[in-house]
Amino acid sequence: MGMVVERSGRFLIVRFGETMRGLSWAITGGGFCHTRLVAWFHVRYEELGPARDAAYLMRTRLREAGLSGAVGLMTATYLDGYEDVEASDGRIVVRSIATVGLSNALAIGDPPTAEDGAGTVNLLCHIDVPLSRGAMVEALSLATEARTAAFMETGLKSTCSGRDATGTGTDCIVITSRLRRGGERYVGKHTPIGSLIGRTVKEAVLRGIQARLRG
Repeated sequence: MGMVVERSGRFLIVRFGETMRGLSWAITGGGFCHTRLVAWFHVRYEELGPARDAAYLMRTRLREAGLSGAVGLMTATYLDGYEDVEASDGRIVVRSIATVGLSNALAIGDPPTAEDGAGTVNLLCHIDVPLSRGAMVEALSLATEARTAAFMETGLKSTCSGRDATGTGTDCIVITSRLRRGGERYVGKHTPIGSLIGRTVKEAVLRGIQARLRG
């Protein structure tokens, strides 16, 4: 797959052997992008606050670590316990990597509350074939649905309303795929790619949730 995962200091880093197409709402590199790096940064509580610019902090830390241009994810969750799940149908390989925090668990539609940076799910789902831009959006939707399915399967409750949690208030999901002309146009639940996205994302997030609940 040409994808290497490494831990370095306060970073969890995924390095690709070639430039990939990405799509996310990440704090740096969000939206559609081209990238060879996705990096999780372990942030300390004292580094953030209402008056601090989190995106500036992330860009600064990436630059200092020689990771400028990375799609950047920020979490107070410790990074050694990341989950890494890969699946293939013999032609297509999908690999999902997740870090999971739960203290910020919320239900969709909960009223706005103060953020808790430790309670974040940060996820990368890499599809080892080219996807069209529309398929990238569909893949992001499937990964989000799979994240939510993992939460609901565990019966976790919102820290705000007590309703069934569907994620946390600060989750971020990154989709990457090979950067080639054309690409798969459809990745819904009826397709092999859609099935692999759903399986790997749900398993990675579910493992992370279970690990956190065990303490």
